[in-house]
Amino acid sequence: MLSSVITEAWVHGWAVSRSTPSPVVEPWGYRIDVGLPGHVFRHVLPEPDEASVRKLCENVTESGAWLKVLAEPDDVARWITPGWTVPDDPGFMMFTDLRATPAPGLPPGYTAETSHGDGVLRVRILAADGSLAARGQIAPTGRTAVVDQIETYEGHRRRGLGTAVMRRLETAGAEAGAVTGVLSGTTEGRALYASLGWHYQGPLTGVVRD
Repeated sequence: MLSSVITEAWVHGWAVSRSTPSPVVEPWGYRIDVGLPGHVFRHVLPEPDEASVRKLCENVTESGAWLKVLAEPDDVARWITPGWTVPDDPGFMMFTDLRATPAPGLPPGYTAETSHGDGVLRVRILAADGSLAARGQIAPTGRTAVVDQIETYEGHRRRGLGTAVMRRLETAGAEAGAVTGVLSGTTEGRALYASLGWHYQGPLTGVVRD
């Protein structure tokens, strides 16, 4: 699948998932105004080069600004200017064909609940004491849907909860009419996504203004 198509789908779906204003098209890609402490806004660069990254780094001075650059971390580290930092954990883009797939049964004591609002379907898995054990959400935007905020909490890992969340989200996306799922992940989640049939598209390196 074309990287530009995946990037466009991810940018628009991520904005829906996080309830931000719609992305603004810029000469270098997209800008999303996030409005959170430590994450004021982000620029997404689908086809970056050294000149475009350096220009943005020099012009953007606000603390908590982010760049999301579709390039390898080593390349991005050479392009950025002083005051910008590449986080330790490299990111990546993945995609899959969405289809309704039965979710595996949950271990004894766990229950799943779903909710839907503002174009986002959320899945939460609760432990026997009612605490949150795992979660995730999906934002369909037409023929594509962005899977977001997948997390299994400490003390509940390696019990199949991540798979249970993902299968529920994939099915929800397919039932909403989306045919392609897109996500951005970190090294920790890549093995899970690959085991569920997700394909690696390319690197996605985050850079933050100190």
